[in-house]
Amino acid sequence: MEEIKINFENNDLLVLEKPAGVVVTNENKREVETVEGWLLKNGLGIGLRRQGIAHRLDKGTSGLLLVAKTEEYLEYLKYLFKERKIAKRYLALVSGEISTDGVIEMPIGRSQRYFGRFKVREDGKISETHFSREAVINFLKRKYSLVSIDLKTGRTHQIRVHFRYLGWPLVGDMTYGGEMDLGIDRPFLHAAEISINDYGGKLMHFESKIPADLKSLLNRMGYEDQS
Repeated sequence: MEEIKINFENNDLLVLEKPAGVVVTNENKREVETVEGWLLKNGLGIGLRRQGIAHRLDKGTSGLLLVAKTEEYLEYLKYLFKERKIAKRYLALVSGEISTDGVIEMPIGRSQRYFGRFKVREDGKISETHFSREAVINFLKRKYSLVSIDLKTGRTHQIRVHFRYLGWPLVGDMTYGGEMDLGIDRPFLHAAEISINDYGGKLMHFESKIPADLKSLLNRMGYEDQS
């Protein structure tokens, strides 16, 4: 398993690169590696619940995670998320051909049938996902789409649920029907970019390169442009 890395750090903010397979918080009380535990171990926590972690990434999702280093900045980040003033871009590989860019606006709620899963349902929370097609890849007589995704809301499993509902499950996503025969054991989903405005209004933009397991799959599929 890859190690957690620091992408950026100043007096207020810590931007981490979370590898796939690492849980964000200790809330389930199990003896597993977590970002929260890593912060405590390295003396980077702020002594508050979740040690200043401002948002979540699923266990199987890699990429950028924002952590506040002060209580004041944690409240500021919470405000930015609540007001949807943080831009987050994800990269995903899905099964099927996506022909155009688009917007998915479908409410998401808990599945009543499967514990721990979510689904599109009328009584769910408003959820909005914008996406643009980066490439269509032909591989083993099947078509796949590499997609850039901009989340406007941050529901649990939002990207995975929305794309599964439209018939484009994420490659490697066993929970939501993704193809499992392409050599990766987690959803092909990477939090690649985050942009925020700091206290003074200065734009701060962070990027995370695609990790080795996902890059290797794209190489095997014959896709070379990973800039």
